Amino acid sequence: MKLTLGFSTCPNDTFIFDAAVHHKIDTEGIEFDLILGDVEELNQRAFKGEIDITKLSYHAYFYAAENYVLLNSGSALGNNNGPLLISKKKIYPDEVTDLKIAIPGKFTTANLLLGIAFPKAKNKIPYLFSDIENAVSDGEVDAGLIIHENRFTYQAKGLKKIIDLGEFWETKTKMPIPLGGIVINRKHPKELQVKISNIIKRSIEYAYKNPASSLEYIRQYAQEMDAEVMKKHIDLYVNNFSIDLGEKGKQAVYTLYNEAAERDLVPEISGNIFID
Repeated sequence: MKLTLGFSTCPNDTFIFDAAVHHKIDTEGIEFDLILGDVEELNQRAFKGEIDITKLSYHAYFYAAENYVLLNSGSALGNNNGPLLISKKKIYPDEVTDLKIAIPGKFTTANLLLGIAFPKAKNKIPYLFSDIENAVSDGEVDAGLIIHENRFTYQAKGLKKIIDLGEFWETKTKMPIPLGGIVINRKHPKELQVKISNIIKRSIEYAYKNPASSLEYIRQYAQEMDAEVMKKHIDLYVNNFSIDLGEKGKQAVYTLYNEAAERDLVPEISGNIFID
């Protein structure tokens, strides 16, 4: 059986999926037709129901829940790994409302956290996440919302942190930060949904047990990334929640949804959002 599988070229995703897509583990007869793209591109394709299994920002999932259900494995949750709001000059959090802000996509969880923290900040312009630092440096925008490996590089470019939205979230909720998850189309039977979740779990476990095995695949898409940054990226976004969300991880996702729903930032969801 062949299923489409979408994920980003970021090191955390290539680390997670390497063993599964290259048959280093038993995929139980499943073949994957890969769709690699920026998370916002994957979000948009999921809104159209075009992919069987895909990485999604949790923000986007709240808009795609009618067609997709969350798997237990593959998520990016954690502590001290949230998006950062940065600027070229010193800016204080109470000045954010009036800024022109570059965001990595309307439906990214980063933008949702920005909306929860600063609901009156409306002047937001979508950029490819990797272009945001330059947009701030060049003065195209007053501030930028950075994600992924850019949290390790912005200071070297002379940029300054306004606020760490991960710290904001954790202080407010005492919960880990739900950034991205892996979903499967609800049209597939429950047995297949569970099988895919287990395949992803085994893929991550294999990557941890054989750390050198995935390096070539990771480097293929991270050629311009320093090896140390690449390792930090994986360490930050892949953890025990990636192997299995567990009750705490699921509670964090529900908390994010409830905080957003209270502010009318996401649509109402009826029915289950996890495969179990």
